[in-house]
Amino acid sequence: MDTEAVRSFVRAAELGQLQQAADELGVTQQAVSKRVAALERDLDVRLFTRTARGVELTLDGQAFLPHARDVVAGVDRAVAAIRPGSRALRIDVLGLRTAQAVVLHDYWRSHPETNLDVVTLRVDDPRTAVAAVQAGDVDASFRSVTDPTTLPRDVRMIHAFDSPLELLVGPRHPLAGARSLTPARLRGHRIWVPGIAARSEWADFYDQLATDLDLRTDAAGPHFGDEVLLDILADSADVATLVGSRDRYLWPANHDLRRIPIVNPTLAYPLSLLLPRANPHPGLRAVLDHLASLAPLPTRTWRPSWAPAT
Repeated sequence: MDTEAVRSFVRAAELGQLQQAADELGVTQQAVSKRVAALERDLDVRLFTRTARGVELTLDGQAFLPHARDVVAGVDRAVAAIRPGSRALRIDVLGLRTAQAVVLHDYWRSHPETNLDVVTLRVDDPRTAVAAVQAGDVDASFRSVTDPTTLPRDVRMIHAFDSPLELLVGPRHPLAGARSLTPARLRGHRIWVPGIAARSEWADFYDQLATDLDLRTDAAGPHFGDEVLLDILADSADVATLVGSRDRYLWPANHDLRRIPIVNPTLAYPLSLLLPRANPHPGLRAVLDHLASLAPLPTRTWRPSWAPAT
């Protein structure tokens, strides 16, 4: 099947005019007509009814259109996969306030010529991010698959960097005056992390953190967003949460929240990068070099057992 004929059919169907489709595709109306006629012969159906206003889809044309769109999208992805330098480097991050986005912004400020597209897939299950990398919807994703044996052969996961955790508390909390804290001093205090989703990497992370270090973490109640979480911390004398040292949080000055480093050992959230095993976007090399240049964590650092090797 001639994929350009399929493309001509799709644009003619969407625009309702052979001439407009031809103008958009950079060919003559006669070329579009011939492509569509050849496609109809191959399929042995009529796809269009010609009218005074242009063309209208037949019932067969309506049934064929969504599949034809998939064919055109697949061809475009295939071409982009072997010519990645012609498009933006598309990287998925968990959120635009997270450490991944902050580090990427630092990289872009040093390399403003980079054609970079930072997106957020807004999925909790890392398998969905793996599928997006496989499909070419993103060139890389800052996600961790806690069981690497489940990764498909054409996707690999590498260590990106580790994000040290800090305790975030309000001024009335018993630990608010500390300049730093050991994990042992957190025992018995409620560490509230709302929004922990089942099957997510952070669910596995907090489960192992609580087990290994005997900490009290919970995700009770609905998560109404970071602003509400910060309001609750500001008013509470017993609730704390954990945040990454590079994560961006803003709150009113009268909240007087405190970010307290955790040391001996440092608690590190491991950030991984999912990327294609073959033909990765050439722009990824410079990003990986930037990640490798980040300052290492202290020797005494706790990381979960599933964290990729640094």
